Amino acid sequence: MTVPKLLRTNRRPDTYNNLSIVTRKGKWIVAYGYGSPDSGFERSMRERIIETAKAMSVGGTDFSTFKDSRCNPKYWIRTANGGFQQRSDVTPSAAINDIFVNGRLYAFECAMAMVMIFYKATIDMIGEDAFNRHFTDLFLWDWNYDSNLRMITTFDPSEMEPGDVVYFKNPDHDPDKPEWQGENAVMLGNDSYYGHGLGIKSANAMIASLNRERVPGSRTSAYLTDEALHPDFAYIQTLASRSAVPLKRNDDGRNKIFSRIGVKSYVIK
Repeated sequence: MTVPKLLRTNRRPDTYNNLSIVTRKGKWIVAYGYGSPDSGFERSMRERIIETAKAMSVGGTDFSTFKDSRCNPKYWIRTANGGFQQRSDVTPSAAINDIFVNGRLYAFECAMAMVMIFYKATIDMIGEDAFNRHFTDLFLWDWNYDSNLRMITTFDPSEMEPGDVVYFKNPDHDPDKPEWQGENAVMLGNDSYYGHGLGIKSANAMIASLNRERVPGSRTSAYLTDEALHPDFAYIQTLASRSAVPLKRNDDGRNKIFSRIGVKSYVIK
């Protein structure tokens, strides 16, 4: 599968129609034209991301490091690095949906949770059939995800919107606890964020939780970074009516990391 370019913008690409590259005031903007997408699709998908994050918060899943991760073996194969490989005898949508049905059977870290939430919201928006055509051989590990999400990363706090994934960084975390070097979180709105392992909290409460995991005596506070990430809504909207792109032989879901925000990968042995 062709690796897409990471979209780094100072405005959302889906606000431009029928464009490929736009340059304004010396700054570059990458925008892909897919006709005239219904702006209501983005609003609806952002709402689904928010509702899915809330569902995960009460769904019984646990936080864990990669070393202690677990999954339902009826749908996923746990790999040596703590990731989840979709079983070949189940559909991608069934495997993702099971996480939200049988949450007590799952434990994973916060970046994996964000990808799961994006996948579930995508299923709800384009339907299971379209999802199964375009999102195949799923592998969940850190910020690993299928290229059809086409993540868009922004670096301007004024552009953060509910439904984005943001990152709380803890620069002075306890080195013996690398899992506390930061928290990926879905922005829910009204100063509310969902972070897997910390739950739903305000920004100040998120920061306070991370500060409790600093090096003893540290005065360097955790903070909300300026970076935010969300799927390419305009592109995802087109997937409902598109035919599947043929996969290259030997394509491996474990080779699909394209962009990320926040914490570096870690495996505690």
